[in-house]
Parts: sequence; C-alpha cells; structure tokens
Amino acid sequence: MGSTISDTKKKFGNLLLEYGIIVAFFVLCLILSFASPYFLLPKNLINVLRQVSINGLLSIGMTFVILTGGIDLSVGSILAFGGVVGAGFASSAVGGGVYPPYIAIGAGLLAGLGLGMISGLLIAKWRMPPFVVTLGMLSVARGLTYIYTDGMPVPKLDESFLYIGQGRIAGIPIPVLIFAFVFILSWIVLYKTRFGRYIFAVGGNEKSARISGVNTRLVVFIAYGISGFLSALGGLTLSARTSAGLPQAGVAYELDAIAAVVIGGTSLSGGQGSLTGTLFGALIIGVINNGLDLLGVSSYYQQLIKGAIIVGAVWLDSLRKNSD
Repeated sequence: MGSTISDTKKKFGNLLLEYGIIVAFFVLCLILSFASPYFLLPKNLINVLRQVSINGLLSIGMTFVILTGGIDLSVGSILAFGGVVGAGFASSAVGGGVYPPYIAIGAGLLAGLGLGMISGLLIAKWRMPPFVVTLGMLSVARGLTYIYTDGMPVPKLDESFLYIGQGRIAGIPIPVLIFAFVFILSWIVLYKTRFGRYIFAVGGNEKSARISGVNTRLVVFIAYGISGFLSALGGLTLSARTSAGLPQAGVAYELDAIAAVVIGGTSLSGGQGSLTGTLFGALIIGVINNGLDLLGVSSYYQQLIKGAIIVGAVWLDSLRKNSD
C-alpha cells in the first residue's frame, strides 16, 4: 500500500515537472485576463509575442550553454554590439553608404558569433570559469559597442533592413516568425542530432562524455558560439524594430534570459532541461512584464517580482536534484 502511494506521488511529481510550466502559463494568462480587460485583445497578444521574441532568442542560446553546465552573462552586451554593427552597415548616416540588408545582417551576426566563440575558446580550451569569462565579455562587448558608435545611436536605417523588425507576413510580425523558426531548428538540433545528445552528455558528466569519445571542448565551444550568434540576431531584430542601433540596448537582458531558462526547468548544473520549457519560461516572463504594465505596476516592483521568480525557480531545481 505504501509503495503504491509512493509510486503515485512520484508519477504526479514527474507530471508536474513535465507539464507544470505549461499549466502555470495558462493559469497566469487566465488571472491577467480577469485583472485587465485589455490583456486578451489580439493587438496586445501580438505585442506580447513581439516582445517575447527578443528574449526568446537569447534564451534559446542560453539553454545550449546552461545544458553544458555553463552560463553566459554577456548575451545582453553582445545583443547591443551585434545590433549596432548591423545598423552601421544599414545606415545612411554612417560613412560608406547603405549596404544591402543581407550584408548588414551578416556583419551583425558575425560580430556576435565572433564574441561568443572567443568566450567559448577561453572556457573550452583554457578551462577558465564561464562566470568569469562571460562577465568579462559583458564589459568587453559593451565597451566595443560604445567605441563603435561613439556612444550615440545609429539612425536612418534602410527600409529593407527595418523589415526584419517591423514587417509582417499574414499579420504575424517578422520577429515572431524568426523566433519560431529558430526554436524549431534548435529543437531539431537538440533532440534529433548527435550534437544535441553531446550537449546533454557534456552537461550531465563531462568526464564520462570525454571517455566515451565526445570532443567535449568542441561541444562547449560551439554552444557559446550559438549563444553569441542568437544574441546578435536578437540585437539586429531589436535595432530594426526601434529604427536605430542603440548602444544602451540589452542592459540586464541576461537576467531575463537566465530566468526563462531556469523557470523552464533547465538545471543550472547542466545535463537536464527542455527547450519547450524555455519557450514557456520566456512566454511567462513576457506575460508578466506585459500584465504588470497593463496594471500600472512600477518597474521597480517588476524587477522585484522577476527576481523572486528566479530565486523560486532555482529553489525548485535544488529540491528536484535533492529528491533524485
């Protein structure tokens, strides 16, 4: 009898871990729909998805990194650098003239990829602590952003470049479609390819993965490259959406990205997590931000609430590991 009750509790706990984030999201939406008559308006829901798309891109990259047992504190600064580099190539106000949008986008993506790969190289080859390396890269990328722009916004962006941030297809904003495409591609990589299995293996037990023949250093290196690449993609989308490359963009964005990943159930110790969980974690963060804005809650309290959510998610992760 006792074993039956224990098995039932275990099954319930597993179901809660697997689907709890989805249930929490819909419960939150239900509460906000009663709290504000504007929340469920189609225009507002589209706005939420547009806002979530930026953090969603950062969160996907962060998921790859955290699954390997690392962390990336530089995503907000790399977002800003990639955004202003792309904007510089697409701006008529910058010397050299306006380049085609694919050149501007490619330049921004290469800038983010390069910085991510530098972090990955320092962490993978020289075994430097991810926290220290990415904290340093946070300052380096932000400094490069201000040097590149001289601390000023990059205005007068070409209309074709602005399309990736302001355009729509069948009424759906392009940033949302970009996020959806990246999510699907990342899901395939993580769950349907050998590299995805290696990501989980390295985070679960790097020594065992190395003994099994996995090139663990290359896996970690690529994970940080992906994070830098997706951060720059978020920056390009943000620059196109705001019609300017802003050097101050992305400040503290790494906190929302980490929050989305942790809320989604990915363990900070690596090896366990779900990209679908990250998706709903990002949606929850976006819905909370939007709902609190609609209710007129001060941004100071919003930071307090998000901080409490992060701590709570880490606490639940700790309880889950202890129960295992």
